[in-house]
Amino acid sequence: MTPEQPSPDVLWSGLTHPGRVRPNNEDVFLALALDAREVRFLGKTGRAPLAASDFIFAVSDGMGGAKSGEFASRIAVDRITRLLPAALRGNTSAAPADFSAVLGDLVAAIHRDLLRLGYSYEECAGMGATLTLAWVRQDRMHFAHVGDSRLYHLPAGGPLIQLSHDHSYPGWLRRQGQLNEREARTHPRRNALSQALGAGNQFVDPQLGEVAHRPGDRFLLCSDGVIDGLWDRQLEELLGTDPAEPDPRSRAHRLVEEAVALSGRDNTTAVVFELGAP
Repeated sequence: MTPEQPSPDVLWSGLTHPGRVRPNNEDVFLALALDAREVRFLGKTGRAPLAASDFIFAVSDGMGGAKSGEFASRIAVDRITRLLPAALRGNTSAAPADFSAVLGDLVAAIHRDLLRLGYSYEECAGMGATLTLAWVRQDRMHFAHVGDSRLYHLPAGGPLIQLSHDHSYPGWLRRQGQLNEREARTHPRRNALSQALGAGNQFVDPQLGEVAHRPGDRFLLCSDGVIDGLWDRQLEELLGTDPAEPDPRSRAHRLVEEAVALSGRDNTTAVVFELGAP
């Protein structure tokens, strides 16, 4: 932000739901505010000035037998909470390229931890997790992504943009223009990930990126349970519509509620944040 432009507020909401089929929830989301001095866990909804701190939002979807998938996703967000504050204290004036390096190191550390646990304990063998993370700073949002959870950007003027790449064969085909959204969603290999944290994968190559933001922009992080229930056009409509009457439900609540009602076959998690006028 320039001196003439006041820093915006960040408005956020997050919700996770087990869905209507699975007995446990392997999804988890994270919302943090952090600066050089401390890290603060945020509630499910809120508003705070971006000038005061950075914000971290993340969604992780675990996989594995018994409850090891649930364990894997919680390890992922725990490592974010422990490692990123230390990285921020050492990189308060870092250039954008350095943030990609910090996030790349973070993803690699989580991957190593999950592999180590998977090799050390029989009940953890093969466990893994997706991870989609957004690091919101004064004028840019830096992100890291592995798996098939998603990150979307709805600019103030639209349209909705999927920033993350689905790490699956149908996802690759769709990026090449060989499949449309409907064909990708019904592809027989849609649930076979080409990349995930842990899960016995020797290497992981996260997608790292950044995007400038401005007041009015909205972002969505979500697990594949949301995508199973809602098409992109429905996501754009729900993210972009401001109710005529005050709505006590958060934007994340509305997305999760709609996705569970229309599908509910998987755990369903959404985090929405937007840049509002100060």
